[in-house]
Amino acid sequence: MSAAVNYVKSLFLLELLKGMRLTGRFFFERKICIQYPEEKTPLSHRFRGQHALRRYANGEERCIACKLCEATCPALAITIELGEREDGTRRTTRYDIDLTKCIFCGYCEESCPVDSIVETPIFEYHGEQRGDLLMTKEKLLAVGDKMEQQLAEDRAKDAAYR
Repeated sequence: MSAAVNYVKSLFLLELLKGMRLTGRFFFERKICIQYPEEKTPLSHRFRGQHALRRYANGEERCIACKLCEATCPALAITIELGEREDGTRRTTRYDIDLTKCIFCGYCEESCPVDSIVETPIFEYHGEQRGDLLMTKEKLLAVGDKMEQQLAEDRAKDAAYR
């Protein structure tokens, strides 16, 4: 009996008609999707996006080349080289983050004692080639300079939650 029932179902395409009925039922209802380039969903102030290096108010970079972020990175995406300045303080000569390796876990941001490396709310970035996703010290500082106002506001919100 089941073979005959299956033959009739396949002959009249009953599964296809059930699917078309379901599609037709939702076809005229209001859609819940957003139109991405025009509409954007709200982001949490704790969202972890593109990395940035911050500066102090006097323009000096915050990174003291302690290499804690490099040590805590589980993906080994951070490379730091340090050098000594004339006044005897350590500063980075090279600070690279390979975004093709990075898993955006936030450990680098959490381990930084001077709040130098941060993850911004920027999520719309891409690279045409592999080298485009290698963030050098200059690129990271440029992103930090551009986003400093918003980063300071986000840090104030985080302090209010604690």
